[in-house]
Amino acid sequence: MRFFATAAKGTEPALRDELRELKLFHVRADRGGVHFEGDLARAAYACIWSRIALRVLLEVAAFESPSGDVLYEQVRKVDWNEWLTTRSTLAVRATCRSSSLTHSQFVAQKTKDAVVDALRDRFGTRPSVDREDPDVLISVHLLRDRATLYLDVGGASLHRRGWRAVGGEAPLRETLAAAILRLSGWDRERPLVDPMCGSGTIAIEAAAWSRRIAPGLSRPFFGMERWASHGDALRAAMKALREEATAAKLPSGPRILAADSDARAVRSAKANALSAGVDVAVEERSIGELSPLEPPGFVVTNPPYGERLPADTSLYAQLGESLRRMRGHTLAVLAGTPAIGRAIGRDPDRWWLLFNGPIECRLLLFLPESHR
Repeated sequence: MRFFATAAKGTEPALRDELRELKLFHVRADRGGVHFEGDLARAAYACIWSRIALRVLLEVAAFESPSGDVLYEQVRKVDWNEWLTTRSTLAVRATCRSSSLTHSQFVAQKTKDAVVDALRDRFGTRPSVDREDPDVLISVHLLRDRATLYLDVGGASLHRRGWRAVGGEAPLRETLAAAILRLSGWDRERPLVDPMCGSGTIAIEAAAWSRRIAPGLSRPFFGMERWASHGDALRAAMKALREEATAAKLPSGPRILAADSDARAVRSAKANALSAGVDVAVEERSIGELSPLEPPGFVVTNPPYGERLPADTSLYAQLGESLRRMRGHTLAVLAGTPAIGRAIGRDPDRWWLLFNGPIECRLLLFLPESHR
């Protein structure tokens, strides 16, 4: 079976490296995500263990689709009763790019009509639509008049870990935080600090990653467990995968620290860390109070950049001054404005273009002198 794990724009290389580390087969990065191959149990393994993937999609068909009528007829040809019964619920999501069909809602509607009509013709009744909590979530990607049909293995976005007791005003997605940590080169052994932690996402993801806490373990089920094809063999495989992930947890990890000058953010970070079951030392202090770690480790942070949270030049000046004191440390800063890079005062050793939602950012990586 062929699968496509979707990722936030710019994080595809990090997801590729993660899926290779998970020993999945035929891993290949592409725009918007990473391809891999295997059976449904391997896809479930990816859902349980991937920290960076947003969704894991099973490819079920691909065909040329220059018009709505062609799309409808091609979708009808798929043997949908492998995954759907007339008692199932479904929903359809669609994206269109560089194609004759330009309206995603029209594409989703045509696809839904074809699926339910095919089942009604065969069984005399049709499944129902449930946009909020469907048994089967179908995705249609239309690119240059070629449609690819997918089923969502996870059933919902994998960034939801289940631990976010309290969110900040502009919480960083867990999947993006995980990508930042991997791109930073953190080895999951040295100490790490986020001195502008907000609701604590980076520090919590770091602590969970270092302790091998599988991000998908908190989910009661995945979408594939509601498909018609989910039988005894796959149920046994899922049970074994969850038991294996539970047993893999480590009792402790490296020292992880988080700090913020906002008392509400500190309370949020503490509550979230407690909900996630990880040990993160959270303190209320300003960026100007950042001090070197012993032994030297990593500083990974996402400063406010004025889009959704207020920021000013004096804050960036403090940030730059504090980071310059962290000699011997690796620094990774998600900069949503060039002012952050200018305040640090030197060119990064590496950088990546990432998107925090719609906001274009640069992940700036500064290596210690001994590693340049």
